[in-house]
Amino acid sequence: MSTQLTPGSDTIEDRRTQPTSGDGDHERFSHYVPKDKLTEAMINGTPVIALCGKVWVPSRDPQKYPVCPQCKEIWASMKPGGGDKS
Repeated sequence: MSTQLTPGSDTIEDRRTQPTSGDGDHERFSHYVPKDKLTEAMINGTPVIALCGKVWVPSRDPQKYPVCPQCKEIWASMKPGGGDKS
């Protein structure tokens, strides 16, 4: 004897990307991202990549969080006269 689901019924898997709050410390900071990429991501809901490598879909006000120390360090090293003197 076999068991059959109701004819015409299917199981649908939702594969949309959902922002999570389980990424550890990266979730506690605001990150440095090119302004044009951030604006585009906020409008279209597309992911961005921060200087520190974090990939996420921005949805919160970054001014409410401290700056990511890794992003800040990388940014300082990129600016003329900042970071390493070599």
